[in-house]
Amino acid sequence: MLRGGAPFASAQVVLVLVHGRGASAEDIYLLGEEVSAGVAGVALVAPQAAGNSWYPQRFLVPLQQNEPYLTSALGILAGLMDEAAGNEVPPGRVLFVGFSQGACLALEFARRNARRYGGVAGLSGALIGPPGAARKPAGGMDGTPVYLGCGDRDSHIPLGSVEESAEIFRALGARVTKSIFAGMGHTVNAEELEAVRDIVREAASGA
Repeated sequence: MLRGGAPFASAQVVLVLVHGRGASAEDIYLLGEEVSAGVAGVALVAPQAAGNSWYPQRFLVPLQQNEPYLTSALGILAGLMDEAAGNEVPPGRVLFVGFSQGACLALEFARRNARRYGGVAGLSGALIGPPGAARKPAGGMDGTPVYLGCGDRDSHIPLGSVEESAEIFRALGARVTKSIFAGMGHTVNAEELEAVRDIVREAASGA
């Protein structure tokens, strides 16, 4: 677990950063520093997956094929929510930002544990499971800003999965922004970073 920024005990915002497959906590932590630069009181926390992967198969396979790893990974994020609550940081000031496999995990956690978060950003990711999979009702998100950014040439993330995820979050009451970038592959661009930065600022301002 890589930590930095403000201590949890005095944080205005907790930014949970979830790395992609084959990457590391250090990689996504740098992104967190960039999107929180100049914002006071932001605690950064980036968990590290064993073997640099949260689950073994693609995110599109039936859920059972990624167990028990998926449940374990979701439990790590749940533990961070518990830690935030123990330090009197409410869910409305906790943000999840993930890239690739980490984006899929962050989005899936937020859907399964729907409530008003400070924000959720899935960069080159979508909800976990086959297209059209039945999903149990999971409460409401009460205007949580959810940002979905992806390139139209991303070889890992089908655009249909991003579209489906956007609709599911809208149905949960999230305030969804979806950005599809022409000609972009599996990466993050400056416009996406600025969108995430805006969510961090909004959460820190208490808006």
